[in-house]
Formats: sequence, C-alpha cells, structure tokens
Amino acid sequence: MTTNGRPSFSLAGKVAWITGSSTGLGKVMAMQMGAAGAKVALNYANNEVRANETFQQFQDGGHEGILTRGSVIVEEDINRMNQEITDALGPVDIVVINATPDQPMKPIEEYTWEFYQSMLDFFIKSPFLISRAVLPHMKKQKWGRIINIGSEVYTRGVPNFTAYCAAKGGQNGFNRSLAGEVASHGITVNMISPGWIPVERHEKDPQELKDEYLAGVPAGRWGIPKEIADTAVFLASEEAGYVAGQNIHVNGAHTVA
Repeated sequence: MTTNGRPSFSLAGKVAWITGSSTGLGKVMAMQMGAAGAKVALNYANNEVRANETFQQFQDGGHEGILTRGSVIVEEDINRMNQEITDALGPVDIVVINATPDQPMKPIEEYTWEFYQSMLDFFIKSPFLISRAVLPHMKKQKWGRIINIGSEVYTRGVPNFTAYCAAKGGQNGFNRSLAGEVASHGITVNMISPGWIPVERHEKDPQELKDEYLAGVPAGRWGIPKEIADTAVFLASEEAGYVAGQNIHVNGAHTVA
C-alpha cells in the first residue's frame, strides 16, 4: 500500500479533517494523508505546545494544511472548526473520527455513569455531530469519505472495559447504519478497528501486559501506526469507492485467534 514509505493511493485535490491528530495514530494518519496529496486539517483540544510541534513536523514534510483547536464533543466547536477548514482549505471531503479520551480498565462496580457518559460523548455524540456537519457538502458533490476509528476490544469483549466496549459498539452500529443511509450519494462510511498499536500514551504500560497481548497475536509481531494510516488512506481513496459499512480490523488476526 506504500511506495518508498509514501502512500500509493492519491488524495490530491481532497480536504481531510482528522480529529485528535496532534499525537498517536491521528498524527500518523495526518502525515500519510498529507503525503498522499490531501490538504489536511489537524485537530487538538488541549496541549498547544505538542500540537504546534506536530504541525511543524507536518509542514516540514512538505504537506499543506491547517491546525484547528476545539473539542469534538462540543457542537459549537465542531461547527466552528468545520467553517475554519472550509475557509482555509475548502469544504471537507474526508473526515477521520479519531479523537479519544483516557480509557481506564476497571471492574463495572468501579465505573460511574458519568464516566460511561464521557465514553458515549466521544464515540457516539462526536461521530454524530461531526458527520452531520460535513455531510451537506459531501451530498452536494456526490462524494465523501467518513472513517470512524474503532477498536478490536468491542469484538473481543475485553473484560473490565465495559464502558469503552459499549461506546465503541454503539459507534460501530452508527457506522453501519449511516453507511447504508448515504451510499446512494457517493459517500462511503467505514470503520478501522486497530489492535493494540503502541503509541506515545503506551510508553509506561507494564511490560507483562505487553508480553501477554503479543503472545496472543497470530502474526507474531506488533502493528505499527503507519499500518493504520495506510488503511485510512486506502479507505479515503477513489479505489475504495465500493467499500462501505465495513469494520476493518488491523490487528494481525488477533480477533480470530
């Protein structure tokens, strides 16, 4: 899917908005979509220093885009960012719904409804509001790509993770239903469900947990962020125009082990 480290699918002439893209998987997806020719709007909510560093790296790579600040669970912020992107780069053709909060694993007795609600806000409210914001332009031009970032934990039913699993399951249902609703408009809606892909926030995870996870991956190795990014570039491309309503697991066959 890549040539000399660069995506082989062209996104030239497209505008992409990637939420939560100052770090982790979102950062790499932004870099790869920029390398594929898209004009990219990177998004962050809190850490301005880190976001500016990421955007500088993005620009140093020769890519075109802007940096937007705003919460993906606040409707006013979403609508404002969508307008800022439209004014600076053009209307959004591709959106990757990636932003995520912390995801502590706890027995159900230790969760609160407030925490459950925070998961629903990020993984159901946010996809709903963002999709609703970008769909008018996509419908008008009869072309669009909405990519939800899910997780293998929903399919695997990981214990002590009920809040996150429930919200990701809801996002998967939203993904499937919306795909059928907008397919006739030339718009595809798909989900990428990564396995455990080590990024910055995993640096302090216990080694024994990492060893246990890796032992269950049939591929026998860790996935890397670029493999998620390359999948996103493919789903955003013309070549994926007949791929819709899918939940693509990128996890070395972990969900079939």
